[in-house]
Amino acid sequence: MMDSILIATDGSDQVSNAVDHGLDLAETFDAEVHAIYVVETEASYILTVGVSDAEMEEYRAYGEDVVSDVVERAEERGLSGVGVVKAGKVAQEVSDYAHETDVDCVVVAETGRGALEKYLGSSAEKIVRMCSKPVTVVRSP
Repeated sequence: MMDSILIATDGSDQVSNAVDHGLDLAETFDAEVHAIYVVETEASYILTVGVSDAEMEEYRAYGEDVVSDVVERAEERGLSGVGVVKAGKVAQEVSDYAHETDVDCVVVAETGRGALEKYLGSSAEKIVRMCSKPVTVVRSP
């Protein structure tokens, strides 16, 4: 039995199948949906170039829009939803949130929009290793 499902999203097209799968799963179990977006503060481009406070706020606002969309889609299916935006390392933040809120399952996409994933290891792979909860990895078509 699943009472709550965490869907990790970056708002990209590559993640849309994972969001759909997470919502389908939540609907099957009448589970509460948690949507999380992480503003990546440890990405090499941020550490190298730096990001202003205004740019960080833009990332955070984008994340709010992304999780609001997932929550609205959950509510259209008659489910309750919670959206959260965190800042930090993606895998760590997703894993910590899953543990703190005691969700029953985490749904992630195999790949997001990160260009360096193929060289450094994907966030999905890191979440699978780090998370104490079951993780479903959804492939893109």
